[in-house]
Amino acid sequence: MQYAYARVSSADQNLGRQIEEFLKFGIPQKNIYSDKKSGKDFDRKEYMRLIKKIKHGDLLVIKSIDRLGRNYDAIIAEWSNITNKIGADILVLDMPILDTRTKADNLVGKFISDIVLQVLSFVAENERQNIRARQAEGIALAKKAGTRFGRPKKVYSQDFIQVAELYNDKGITLNEALDTLSMKQSTFFYHLNQISSV
Repeated sequence: MQYAYARVSSADQNLGRQIEEFLKFGIPQKNIYSDKKSGKDFDRKEYMRLIKKIKHGDLLVIKSIDRLGRNYDAIIAEWSNITNKIGADILVLDMPILDTRTKADNLVGKFISDIVLQVLSFVAENERQNIRARQAEGIALAKKAGTRFGRPKKVYSQDFIQVAELYNDKGITLNEALDTLSMKQSTFFYHLNQISSV
């Protein structure tokens, strides 16, 4: 049985190009699994479903090694798990030398495949670390320029502030405050606490 796995790092990225390649290769749509999640580890819903399906003699097709993951040690371990423990084959479309179907009986071919796998796994993790470093630099520069991150502070109406002050000064009862603002007790106390902490 042939399966394929596609991955992008975030929900706004498109899986279309990878899936199109798999369909062209002849893999049925129902056997294509995909995640929109970081490649830092293999804790991905669809990937876990796929690994439970794959059996000895099956073929797993991926577009490129960084679609499998971006963690050097995890990629090497997962590759070994699939090819040695499960006994399935892997084909990387962008790097045909990484095709365990043709290299298994050829010692030189296996050696070259192992080296290429390790180099590409290193490159994938290195790129992930570079992306994280660039993000951190961008955030630091934005903060330095005065950009604020997170939810903006709620601005309370003058009506709410007056009722809150009256309630705090015991000028009105809790029920009067709630009726005036048309608020539930839990909501009123939440916002009362928010303006008290400012």
